[in-house]
Amino acid sequence: MIEVDGLTRLYRRGTLETQVLKGVSFRVRRGEFVVIMGRSGSGKSTLLNILGLLDRPDGGRYLLDGADLSGADDDARSAARNRKLGFVFQQFHLLERASALRNVTLPLLYAEQDSGDSTERAERALQAVGLTHRPRHLPSELSGGEQQRVAIARALINDPAVILADEPTGNLDAQNGREILEIFRHLVDGGRTLVLVTHDRAVAERGDRVLVLDDGRIVGEEAVPTPAAGTRSDAAGAV
Repeated sequence: MIEVDGLTRLYRRGTLETQVLKGVSFRVRRGEFVVIMGRSGSGKSTLLNILGLLDRPDGGRYLLDGADLSGADDDARSAARNRKLGFVFQQFHLLERASALRNVTLPLLYAEQDSGDSTERAERALQAVGLTHRPRHLPSELSGGEQQRVAIARALINDPAVILADEPTGNLDAQNGREILEIFRHLVDGGRTLVLVTHDRAVAERGDRVLVLDDGRIVGEEAVPTPAAGTRSDAAGAV
């Protein structure tokens, strides 16, 4: 589903150059829950922005569902982003004066895809995250966990094959964080692909695989055992 080969990203400010990504390579299979774990400044958000077609690499290749988007023009990148990707962030980014249902439909408006079935699609997305009982509530009337559920439903409205999540539990308490991760697991079990970045080991252990990012490089991979396995088996080494 996702193929990354030798990605590099260099930021320039005046005469100062900072190489944030240094030859990153990995694969994500369809229907897999992959976590990219690293401390602050390791490059994980930059990497997720490239995967989300919000930023461009300076070098290397990025294939999404078989299409090489490394050098694609803005129109092709926008089309792929709207059709294949959904985004969930640490901040909920909800419109305060819009209901939960209206917030979920916003991607359809931005992509000029608002049709007669937009409300029905939003209701299905809210059902997928267990929030059918609060569609008319404003964000200020929802808890943090409920707001993040709305954000996930918004990410699902275009039925993307891939969900990209950037520290999605960072603003939540432990209980709400666990519930959000359970929603992600349910989506993956239903066939979606999920890439999540975090600094939190406990969050990372909810994935299928953990890629460890440090100083712009993938320095290890850890396979997360199923609960039935009862033990963790780590396989460190370059991806």
